[in-house]
Amino acid sequence: MATSKKGMFLNQRKYILDLLQEADMLDCKPASIPLDCKHKMTMDGETLTDISYYQRLVGRLIYLTITRPDIAFAVSLVSQFMHSPTMDHLQVVKRILRYLKGSVGRGLLMQNNVHTHILGYTDADWAGNSLDRKSTTGFCIFVGGNLVSWKSKKQSVITRSSAEAKYRAMATTASMHIASNLVFHERTQHNEVDCHYIREKVQSKIMQTRYTPSSCQFADLFTKPLATAVFQGLLSKFGSINLLDPNLRGSVEIDQSHKYGL
Repeated sequence: MATSKKGMFLNQRKYILDLLQEADMLDCKPASIPLDCKHKMTMDGETLTDISYYQRLVGRLIYLTITRPDIAFAVSLVSQFMHSPTMDHLQVVKRILRYLKGSVGRGLLMQNNVHTHILGYTDADWAGNSLDRKSTTGFCIFVGGNLVSWKSKKQSVITRSSAEAKYRAMATTASMHIASNLVFHERTQHNEVDCHYIREKVQSKIMQTRYTPSSCQFADLFTKPLATAVFQGLLSKFGSINLLDPNLRGSVEIDQSHKYGL
């Protein structure tokens, strides 16, 4: 952690270097994104004889997500195969490590933006898991313009519609107009618990839901693999910066107030 007049910077650079050394990947070729956007996880491939090596690497990656929201989805994905990983799964883990090699200096910048507004983004990739067709929930929470909480997790049951999958995601945060629309509500009665929970929060004005265009849906970073341009574009709006990036030219000052509609 480093502090200055501009804010507080959270980074786990030494931890990453130690992890790369443990995996014998200090000299590996860096990758620009943690996952190939066209990659599909399978159960094919040779089963690892030493699964403890895989489990140890993934365990250390899980701890790293404390300051690295950019790897949250990828780490959530590989952690689903802890009990029976294959060589193909290990290659995905190594791809994440190659991405970390190229972004060792990346961390979160926390700034005093002179407000304490709370803003959340949530979404679900309906039936996106190619193995069991379960959906993936993703959300991120900003307080005072700073990213403070995020999550990527496969839903525990198979949902019958994208609306149901999104309502499950909205049980924690809210970003869908459907929650305040009685007509749409009647069409989704199969998901009554989550629906009534969200509607209650909206009607009591604890939450306000807003339309969010795809280009501004920050939760996409936590639900699916993205193309390089989209991934980097979203990441730049999170207060996630790489201090070793020469393009910063020694400055870490970022005006975030306009990025979240605050």
